[in-house]
Amino acid sequence: MYKQKSLSSPITHICFFLLLLLSVNIPARGIRIDTPKLSLQLDSVHGNIESLFDKRCSHNHIMSQSIGTLWILDFSEPIGKQIAAENASTFSWQQQESDPQTLCLTWKGFGISQCPDLSVHISITAAEAATRWGIEIKNLNDTSPPVIHFPRLPAITPQESEVLAVPYWIGEKTTQIRALLSKKHRRSWSYPGHLSMQCITLYSNGGPGLYLSTDDVHARTKSFAVFDDAHDNIGMEVCHFPNITEIKKGSYTLPYEVSIGLFEGDWVTVAKIYRHWALERHWAHNSRLKNHKTPDWVENTGFWVWNRDHSSGVLPPALQMQSYMELPVSVFWHWWHGCSYDAGFPEYLPPREGTKPFRDALCTAQSEGIHAIVYMNQRLWSMTTDSWTSKNAEQYAVKKKDGTIRPEIYNTFTKTPCASMCMGTSFWRNTYAALAEKAFTSLNVNGIYMDQACSSLVCHDTKHEHAPGGGDYWMKGFQSLESDIRTRCPDIVLAGEGTGEAWIPHLDLMLSLQVSMERYAAPGKWEPIPFFNAVYHGYTIQYGNYASLTRPPYDSLWPKEFAPEIPLQLLDEKFRYQFRMEQARSFVWGQQPCLANFTIEQLTERIEELKYLKQLALLRNHTLPYLLHGTFLGFPDMEIPMMEIAMSRLSIYAGQQDAVQEYTKSVPCIVTSIWQDSKNNIAVPIVNISDATLEIKLQLNSTEHSLPTRGIVYKIACEKRLEIMRFDQGTATILDKLNGAEACIYEFINK
Repeated sequence: MYKQKSLSSPITHICFFLLLLLSVNIPARGIRIDTPKLSLQLDSVHGNIESLFDKRCSHNHIMSQSIGTLWILDFSEPIGKQIAAENASTFSWQQQESDPQTLCLTWKGFGISQCPDLSVHISITAAEAATRWGIEIKNLNDTSPPVIHFPRLPAITPQESEVLAVPYWIGEKTTQIRALLSKKHRRSWSYPGHLSMQCITLYSNGGPGLYLSTDDVHARTKSFAVFDDAHDNIGMEVCHFPNITEIKKGSYTLPYEVSIGLFEGDWVTVAKIYRHWALERHWAHNSRLKNHKTPDWVENTGFWVWNRDHSSGVLPPALQMQSYMELPVSVFWHWWHGCSYDAGFPEYLPPREGTKPFRDALCTAQSEGIHAIVYMNQRLWSMTTDSWTSKNAEQYAVKKKDGTIRPEIYNTFTKTPCASMCMGTSFWRNTYAALAEKAFTSLNVNGIYMDQACSSLVCHDTKHEHAPGGGDYWMKGFQSLESDIRTRCPDIVLAGEGTGEAWIPHLDLMLSLQVSMERYAAPGKWEPIPFFNAVYHGYTIQYGNYASLTRPPYDSLWPKEFAPEIPLQLLDEKFRYQFRMEQARSFVWGQQPCLANFTIEQLTERIEELKYLKQLALLRNHTLPYLLHGTFLGFPDMEIPMMEIAMSRLSIYAGQQDAVQEYTKSVPCIVTSIWQDSKNNIAVPIVNISDATLEIKLQLNSTEHSLPTRGIVYKIACEKRLEIMRFDQGTATILDKLNGAEACIYEFINK
């Protein structure tokens, strides 16, 4: 038996509703699903969300009398308008008495001549503290909506200490989302791409929160968004981009579900919820790191030197750093190529110093244990190069809906336009794989850094080898490209920019630069967080850092008139605390350490900074079961003093026209985190970025921090591991001191 309702006019609605109340036990206000933890209520006129109530903390996440549609079909093309729930002349719903946690909603009668029988069907299932949503659109005829906005959460109730956290690559959060979105602004994040995982979350810090997530195992094109409505309220939604091949007999069914979940906590809580699902997916099971496919030298790399241009400015500094660090050093090498950076891609070969000098210099360094990965952008083609014309590359570029290319300009000096090449074309994949093969075989490089790899685009070219619009062809294309490169180049290492769960089976390394977010982002708006690390650490290797002790270098192939008078001039020492903070984040968030623009002179001119850096690298090397292979658990509860530090905002490789932009920021004096190894031991790395000696009070327990019931606590510092106490009953308290610019790791061993 079903509880059912249908309306085609207000009068019909009232009559039917009264009859229904007499026959079945339906809440007087709207349509409702209940679990012991939540209650979801939809209005009975249009089916929009009226209430999303968390019973555990008595909080309604939707403002009373909220206005907002549950879904929108964007038929801007070909019909020329959007269609929402309010546009239906008939709305009905069903709720099975034997399964009261499931709802089926139907909207019909939209008056569209191109598809007169169009109908929208939504299913909602509730369990525990989450609801799962599906949508089917029937009788589309020859039309299809380029974008489906579903589900939409309108008018989210404001809370104190409100935070929006987004896995924008490694992750970012803001406490100013309502101010950032005021006056009908909107912010969206594309997946797969800059959104590294399929979720976003809004919460009161430590209190009630909600999240949106999808369970799409094929990484189809979509985006997550927050928006300000016409009434200064904010909402959240997921936007789906159907592929025409997924429309069967005039109907489209979303091939995955959307979850709206409730919780108490913060983004770490959401990461743990998401991790439970994510680590059972194919990208986790096929992780190159977990399956021991990543070459040993990558795992063993103790430090990365990120330098540029001719080998003389790259390899000798790396060798010197290896001697200083007493750890294996690898090279992340930009500007080695024959073309100018961001202006001549993909005409990389031969190297700017010549094939033989490049190969000879690299082979000499490799004989001393140095490994090198070189830059090759995996989707850009400069539109001013000879090869753009001779190879008719325009034919294989990503196209907009009108069939044109959207030029991308990255070089601030030459203003050279670049086109993004379509990963769904075999032409581009073959072109790039051949370049990678030649670099690997003729130059003897150890790997390729595939810039812009962890991103995807929507292409509308009807002549390409994929259906136009959204879908999963970008990831399928990247998989084919990666497989081809590895077939041509056994044991090659592939790295990509940013992070992304869909790329885990295909990349050995992921460049994660948000540890240095303040160097490139507007101050005060967003703060970096290790959201991705909290889910996928141990499944891929993250490396990289914008932290630099110098002003940026300048490509010798760029226009001479913009070149700096003093290349790689040292920055003022007042920025040392920013440098410490960036390196400390990288350390406690489980990334391989890296220094950009290193020169041999820094060993004598920045002694303290290099000493600090070596300390972190050696500590990490002693605790790889945690900081390379371990699981991120969150942060310890500690009283941490704050300090005002000078911050520099300047690119590490461009922006020479402007002086260093300087501002101050209040930051914690201590940077820390909690990790667990495969044996359930716990480690807490702690870094003091100030100059003062600070009191440390660290309290852990088994309930909040997964501490073993009993065991031994060791302190690892200055390459020494000393027992400092024992604990039992699942609690441990450490009272200690940490000197300025000092780091240590407290290890809690299960005994």
